[in-house]
Amino acid sequence: MEQPDPTMTRTPHDDASDGVEPTAPVPADLADSADDEARERALRAGLQEYDLADEDLALIDGEGLDGAEREIETTLPVLAVVGRPNVGKSTLVNRIIGRREAVVEDNPGVTRDRVSYPAEWSGRRFTLVDTGGWEVDVAGIHKRVAQQAEVAIDLADAVLFVVDATVGSTDTDEQVVRLLRRSGKPVVLVANKVDGPAVEADAAALWSLGLGQPHPISALHGRGTGDLLDAAMDALPRVSAHAVPLPDGPRRVALVGRPNVGKSSLLNKVVGSERVVVDDVAGTTRDPVDELVALGGKPWVFVDTAGIRRRVHQTSGADFYASLRTQAAIEKAEVAVVLVDASESMTEQDIRIVQQVIDAGRALVIAYNKWDLMDEDRRPYLEREIDQQLVQVQWAPRVNVSARTGWHTDRLVPALERSLASWDTRISTGRLNAFLGELVSAHPHPLRGGKQPRILFATQASTRPPRFVIFASGFLEPQYRRFIERRLRETFGFEGTPISISVRVREKRKR
Repeated sequence: MEQPDPTMTRTPHDDASDGVEPTAPVPADLADSADDEARERALRAGLQEYDLADEDLALIDGEGLDGAEREIETTLPVLAVVGRPNVGKSTLVNRIIGRREAVVEDNPGVTRDRVSYPAEWSGRRFTLVDTGGWEVDVAGIHKRVAQQAEVAIDLADAVLFVVDATVGSTDTDEQVVRLLRRSGKPVVLVANKVDGPAVEADAAALWSLGLGQPHPISALHGRGTGDLLDAAMDALPRVSAHAVPLPDGPRRVALVGRPNVGKSSLLNKVVGSERVVVDDVAGTTRDPVDELVALGGKPWVFVDTAGIRRRVHQTSGADFYASLRTQAAIEKAEVAVVLVDASESMTEQDIRIVQQVIDAGRALVIAYNKWDLMDEDRRPYLEREIDQQLVQVQWAPRVNVSARTGWHTDRLVPALERSLASWDTRISTGRLNAFLGELVSAHPHPLRGGKQPRILFATQASTRPPRFVIFASGFLEPQYRRFIERRLRETFGFEGTPISISVRVREKRKR
């Protein structure tokens, strides 16, 4: 018996026979769905003639789907780490959280913003906040760093005050003590850099600060940190009086771009306060900074990141570690906003950062910042740059903003929502194969070695980002894959998300 051609389409009227009219018309969408399912069944049956691995069968049956779930964070007590510059605060933070997350360098003043990390000790979970060095009578960027440390104290439930035991208490340390006393917060005094018994006498001299027992530790080597954390847990309340509970599943947005394109200014504008340090000096931000923001009636977690200067292996010192943290922040985010300075010519670094987001598989929005600084003569050049240099990323939503004035920042949320909706989109297997059947009928793959590869079956393996797997009888040329991707975008949207198409070549079973 001759099998029906799975590429043929039917209409509801074809089901009427012998002049008997159907009792009710079949809705077009239901008829299309039935056609798609019939096509899928026919193509599945045809696959039985081919050699398929167990992994292939699991993928075809839908068992290879990987729905990524967002973690739900809860309100945790907050422990802030404060002190003057270069006493080892970030080294202690890395020791407590058990990984090298905070940027550390021998030079003072590496940390500038207050940065939060989830931590745990003896079964108790809490939020650890690293801060920049607090100094007295400073100006410029150092003054703003000190202000961020003061905000961290205000928003903490308890404080670890770190002092360099090898130097002893200084005038700046005594100023910090007065600040801590005014705050009324529980304080645990940390005598750092006590690398052996010979330095413990220097630690004992810190009783003079009037904050109780100094806890001698070596943050670098881990000496004494267990006893310190036991004391910190005694000082830290079980229920936070300051932490803001995060609603279920806020979407994570990473702000990325070259140094000095306005990432921190944009975060401050959407937050509505001076959340992060902003300065004309390029590379002000070193550590990724998370902040919960309510925009468009929804919660979002915005992550300010360090500016990406050049390729990671070409950087050194704090810039090297900041680049690694930025890459990690992109991978932990769901959507990235790549900021480009509209008032300057687009650089190779801008293109590389966009590609970095695509390679990480994250949804993408491109924001052209400093629009208020762009003159009319610059606009046609910018349009030409976009057409030439971002020709492969025409699918990314584009927003023109001014982080300094707040102009058009309200357009950011609709662009983010479109990109995330595409990032989450799933196409049914029947509809996908119907689409490919029509596409191949109109535009068949060119002959390759005298043979024409045939698409046997296709399925969407995952979302976030959408990933498609095509089973074919032969290799599909890269140009044809790009053609399929372009038509997928034209038909189903996928605005703002990278999509991946992989091909598995399978041969017929030998009889």
